[in-house]
Amino acid sequence: MSNEKEMSFLDHLEELRWHIMRSVVAVMLFAVVAFIFNDIIFDYILLAPKNPDFITNRLFCQFGNWIGSESLCINSKPFQIINITMAGQFSTHISVSLIAGVIIAFPYIFWQFWSFLEPALYEKERNQGRKAVFASSILFLMGVAFGYYIIVPLSVHFLGGYSISAEISNQINLTSYISTINSVVIASGAIFELPVIMYFLSKIGLVTPAFLRKYRKHSVVIILIVAAVITPPDVFSQILVTIPLQILYEVSIIISARVEKKRNAENLA
Repeated sequence: MSNEKEMSFLDHLEELRWHIMRSVVAVMLFAVVAFIFNDIIFDYILLAPKNPDFITNRLFCQFGNWIGSESLCINSKPFQIINITMAGQFSTHISVSLIAGVIIAFPYIFWQFWSFLEPALYEKERNQGRKAVFASSILFLMGVAFGYYIIVPLSVHFLGGYSISAEISNQINLTSYISTINSVVIASGAIFELPVIMYFLSKIGLVTPAFLRKYRKHSVVIILIVAAVITPPDVFSQILVTIPLQILYEVSIIISARVEKKRNAENLA
């Protein structure tokens, strides 16, 4: 009996290993593609937000001209990015390709881990899990897009143009620029997973809609702090980030309420 349990446990480990291997292979394949098409990744994606013709910069400037405010014409003066180490560009090329591989392969990675857990669930739980996998993938990509198109241009404009003296010119290090974009984009993708996290916390009873409603005012403060951390220190940027985060919190309340209602109906039945 113990041998059967041990073999069963080893079989589960073997299965998990294959799911992890498939995820790693997917990341590496997408990373290779990103490495090959480095001109698109760098010139048209990573370096684009600092240029005036980037779509977000143009839209902000058009809106600023409409309301008579030139201050919204962000990144109108692109700064120079430099490399100061011998292997700097090559190591940046490698790291960016790997991060791109993870972002592109994220839905597949999530699906692989879900496939590992799926056989242990009931049919109803499997259907709910598939929806959660789909929702988490969509939310992550939405968060990445929000970070890239909204937070990154604002951060680049503020940090790249900030000056403490006219004697000092900004020549931004390549590694610093890339790491700023990566951290903002990944953090945004993770934050947008809030509704999915609340769904699972509600399923196991750690969070209730009453709890979320009770601490709604506290959530506003926390969201403002998070917005202040991931955005430049100006009110406009913080409000721009706070609004969707607060909407996600309200969506989490609705999700938690539905989970609780369904649980109560099952208990009465």
